Amino acid sequence: MKITAIRFAKLEVPLKTPFKTAMRTVENITDLVVIVETDSGELGYGAAPATPVITGDTHGSMFYVIDKVIGPQILGRDIEDLNNICHIIQHAVVGNSSAKAALEIAMYDLWAKHYKAPLYKMLGGGDTHLRTDVTISVDHIDKMLDDATLALSRGFEILKIKIGTNIEKDIARVNAIYKELDKRATIRLDVNQGWTAKQTVYAIQKLEKMGVELELIEQPVKSNDIEGLRYISQRIVTPVMADESAFSPLQVIELIRTGAADIINIKLMKSAGLSQAIKIADLSELHNIPCMIGCMLEGSISVAAAAHLASAKTSSISLIDLDGPTLGQYDPVEGGVNFEHSHIELGQGPGLGIKTIKGLQELTWPF
Repeated sequence: MKITAIRFAKLEVPLKTPFKTAMRTVENITDLVVIVETDSGELGYGAAPATPVITGDTHGSMFYVIDKVIGPQILGRDIEDLNNICHIIQHAVVGNSSAKAALEIAMYDLWAKHYKAPLYKMLGGGDTHLRTDVTISVDHIDKMLDDATLALSRGFEILKIKIGTNIEKDIARVNAIYKELDKRATIRLDVNQGWTAKQTVYAIQKLEKMGVELELIEQPVKSNDIEGLRYISQRIVTPVMADESAFSPLQVIELIRTGAADIINIKLMKSAGLSQAIKIADLSELHNIPCMIGCMLEGSISVAAAAHLASAKTSSISLIDLDGPTLGQYDPVEGGVNFEHSHIELGQGPGLGIKTIKGLQELTWPF
């Protein structure tokens, strides 16, 4: 099965409610879809959102890098040579992690299709059922309370609360939600780099004294503030999770070496695809550091790939944050992984199991 062409499309799904964090507000899930053609007629699917404030990738930059830089180097190669193909993808250009992720996802999809097996089985997994948390966007307290109550009514048992806009308002938001839920759900906090190290210690120590029990706090400080993460980890009881500080295996090694984080958040868009995400999961397992598998605001193509990885790496990936597809008003992807509120069910079709994708808008350069 040799790679013969790479095509691109846009896929957009409106959100049920705007997605708000300390860094951005988004109203649609908008993915660049990468479609890899082969001489056998099989198609491989990958996708990535534009997250310039996090990864630096835009739809335009991803299209150009794949079409003009990486793509020509892998055309004509046999999908059985997956490791070498991934090596080319990773080293053809510096950065561009989401572009690399989208292309790698398509390669892994084809690789598993070549062997007529679901991707999770090719990666060594076996658990086909996962349960995810759901994101509660930062907003005024009443709106966040309503969203949290609605999430519980839909069967979610873990809520990831977005904060990081104002320290005192954030404390009030978290305390109000915790009291309203009355331990009916587990709470994770995601600050999205919105606080300083000292603010974080102040806020979490105050919440801890108020009796608020948190499963974790995610990336409270700027991505390059490793010392700040370490400072926080030494002064609070709540576990600290690194997200934007943990893109590559090398960064994860540094986080582990310095004791800066208790948990690592793996995202395919940060790690530049499955090959590096696997390395991060294995490194973390070696050092007894638990991992979360997360996503940006992505649709079900790339989130399906993350779910297959989670199935394969249950010994290190114990926390699931793959709610992207459930935040949309509908899922345009048929076949493969089924996202139903908190429940994620992996299918038995080959690769990612995708059968059809509704609403694809073909793209050509320039667009």
